[in-house]
Amino acid sequence: MEVTKEYKKGDFTVIWKPKLCTHAGVCVKTLPQVYQPKSSPWVNCDNASIEELKNQINNCPSGALSYKEQ
Repeated sequence: MEVTKEYKKGDFTVIWKPKLCTHAGVCVKTLPQVYQPKSSPWVNCDNASIEELKNQINNCPSGALSYKEQ
């Protein structure tokens, strides 16, 4: 079974699939205020707008990050 982690900001959810992550660092370099690997939880969606999150997630090279809106 694939492990999936979800991080919410209102009706917006960031989805992370650790097994797909290649640790390219695009997320951390693009939005360091959101993605902080040494913190727990390592994703803090409140530190960026939904548009910023969408743009960054769409640039994830491995596809480990995705999102859903309700």
